Amino acid sequence: MESQVRGGGPTATGAFATGTAADGPGTGARRPPAPQLRRRLPRADLRAVPEARRALRELLRQWGPPDGSDVAELLTSELVTNALVHTDDDAILTATVSPSGLRVEVRDFVPQRPRPRVPEAAADTNGRGLVLVESLADAWGVCAHEVGKSVWFELTGAQAA
Repeated sequence: MESQVRGGGPTATGAFATGTAADGPGTGARRPPAPQLRRRLPRADLRAVPEARRALRELLRQWGPPDGSDVAELLTSELVTNALVHTDDDAILTATVSPSGLRVEVRDFVPQRPRPRVPEAAADTNGRGLVLVESLADAWGVCAHEVGKSVWFELTGAQAA
């Protein structure tokens, strides 16, 4: 899996950490499952974008103060829109909250990898989604699957709430 960390190039990473070493095997500590949102996004149905924002806002409200969810909602909107506009199939949105932050991923079933690009014209409103993700997320990346890929981002601490 490749990821993009703010201020650096692609790096290899493992799964999003949801616990600490103290929670590891042999400690006997059991943690409740992380709050999670999982939604199927119908093909080319852009009504799913505001619905995804509302669902994410509700998930974050259960986790903490809702006033800081603007960045998370914006970035989620960008990933959902990209999946619905640039693919010909459904997509799946998954958002997971953990003590260390928020991870949002949108899986589609098309193998082409997205690339951030700077729009050519100042009036052009397209092409800014991944540039926003790259600049606002603490980490982001693309994970290839046997069929398709997931584009994901992570927000940590106060930025995630």
